[in-house]
Amino acid sequence: MKLIILNLPRNFEEQSLALLFKKLGDIKSCDLVIDKETGISKGFGFVEMAHPHEAENAINQLHGSKLNNNKIRVKEASS
Repeated sequence: MKLIILNLPRNFEEQSLALLFKKLGDIKSCDLVIDKETGISKGFGFVEMAHPHEAENAINQLHGSKLNNNKIRVKEASS
C-alpha cells in the first residue's frame, strides 16, 4: 500500500523518512519530493509498505504526530 506523508519539515531527509516507517513494518520504497531548483524538500513524500496491515498501522500511529513541531498527515495515496 502506498502512503502519502504531508506537512513534513523542510529539512527532513529521505533516510529519516524511511527509518520512521521501517519501525512500523517492511517498506518497499521511500521517496521524498525535492524541489529541483533549491534541492530542498517540498514537505511531502511517499512510502510504499509491503503489507496492507502494516500500512494501516503506520497511518494509525503516525497521522497527527509531530516532527520538529510539524503535525504530519499520513494517508493512503490515491492511484
